[in-house]
Amino acid sequence: MIYQGSCHCGQVAYEVEGEIQGALACNCSMCQRKGSLLWFVPRAQFRLRTPEDAAATYTFNKHVIQHRFCPTCGIHPYAEGVDPKGNPMAAINLRCIEGIDLDAIPVQHFDGRDA
Repeated sequence: MIYQGSCHCGQVAYEVEGEIQGALACNCSMCQRKGSLLWFVPRAQFRLRTPEDAAATYTFNKHVIQHRFCPTCGIHPYAEGVDPKGNPMAAINLRCIEGIDLDAIPVQHFDGRDA
């Protein structure tokens, strides 16, 4: 299935292909403040529909995840990084995907604060 997602104002928009099996809720200092529900997909399944430079980037801690956000509305629709094997990944904020029932998606909690 192909899903459409964006920030609030639409300046950062994307498509992502796959089946949403579940979401991850992390309690690290960044994710807890954003309230993201994350779905991880291979980067090849993720395609920006707006220019790459429409999103700003924030990194912290180990600087391995590029947290992407809209400089206009402030919403964080996705992040980019690599999995433990070094494969490029995208972390999709499911709260930014159009037309899905978040209550129907199982959520796994991750202790990013102590990881």
